[in-house]
Amino acid sequence: MHTAHIWDKFDIHRRKIGFTLLFLFIFFNSYSQRPLSESGQDDAFISYGFFLAGHTNSFRIRYSDAFMDPNRGINQNLPQLQNIHSIQPVFSQGFSLGFLTTLRLHDQFNLLFTPKVGFYEYRTEVNYFTRTDIIDPEGKIYIEPVSHVSEATLVEFPLLLKYKSQRFNNTRMYFIGGANAQFRTKGQEEANEDSLVILGSDLALELGMGFDIYFEYFKFSPEIRFSHGLRNLYKASHTDPMFAEAITDIRMKTITIYLNFQ
Repeated sequence: MHTAHIWDKFDIHRRKIGFTLLFLFIFFNSYSQRPLSESGQDDAFISYGFFLAGHTNSFRIRYSDAFMDPNRGINQNLPQLQNIHSIQPVFSQGFSLGFLTTLRLHDQFNLLFTPKVGFYEYRTEVNYFTRTDIIDPEGKIYIEPVSHVSEATLVEFPLLLKYKSQRFNNTRMYFIGGANAQFRTKGQEEANEDSLVILGSDLALELGMGFDIYFEYFKFSPEIRFSHGLRNLYKASHTDPMFAEAITDIRMKTITIYLNFQ
């Protein structure tokens, strides 16, 4: 039952992404036949803009060898691991805002620098075995979830390469990708007070797609982008000892919807 619950969560997010892509497709068709607009500064060597974004993020957690051992911690003198059923990251929502600086390399290639401030929540559920003294006739496992939540503000510096299709009336499709350096504003000493502790800086790879839609006075670019952290952020030495040794690796993953204006 627990596994089905997790897959239900992933299914909900897949539906959200599907609805978003459908909306972008309808939007694309609605404006493709408008009179040709000269907005967007596509011919300028350098141009500026701003964006608003909403994201959903979670950890990617890797269990330790001690936790995956059939004897679960006994051989490593970690009996507390036997009380843990599973550790599950939970998707959380947040938002960010920032500025666009676009450097024109070619009609179809741009280099973008998009510094931003992002507001994140990290939520993880540790599921403990409970009521081991009761044998359920249906074989049901009694577990008690305990949520661990921390919040962070990140200053981020994405550097991205954008490839655009040929313009079709007032729309262009594009693909975008690059790297994003992220720095937490909260100090490590303060972060060490959380029950699940992570480091304060990361480097992420980002890949996405979107549409440039040209209006009379500005260019609007809705975009979806996927981000995968490259660094192991986990700091076991300051994490709650009840489950600290069950985890060996934590990395970030984020799905973001951007609304860009130029």
